[in-house]
Amino acid sequence: MAKDETFPMTAEGKKNLEAELEDLRLNQRPQIIERIKIARSYGDLSENSEYEAAKNEQSMLESEIAKVEHMLQYADVVDSSELEDDVVNVGKEVTFKELPDEEPETYQIVGSAESDPLSGKISNDSPIAKALLGHKVNEEVIISIPAGDMKVKIIEVK
Repeated sequence: MAKDETFPMTAEGKKNLEAELEDLRLNQRPQIIERIKIARSYGDLSENSEYEAAKNEQSMLESEIAKVEHMLQYADVVDSSELEDDVVNVGKEVTFKELPDEEPETYQIVGSAESDPLSGKISNDSPIAKALLGHKVNEEVIISIPAGDMKVKIIEVK
């Protein structure tokens, strides 16, 4: 991760990341430390699979903590109220329909840290969001996706 890399996110996304970091530090870390302590009490560490598993889990947890800390350190909170109303941007909800006559789809464009496609939140790094960013209501946009190109019309931005 480059030092000058920023992570665009909504204020809600930053708040959620801060809560995740707190959970990792205050709940999950002590639980793993306790499991390591218990596994150590079993004796010979060279053949202690519980100890190895707990140490591996601790390593993965510490990596996750470092990743979240980095994202928070370089967070770029986007205030969508300061952006033009009808322009697609991070933090905005966009409704579009595939042309010629598909049903409208609505997504909120968020930073990669808060992406959750099943909840209607897509990353600003996704092919759909990249194609829509900066476009306005009633514009037609070509989106390149793995299945091929699709032409969409932006219906609403809020």
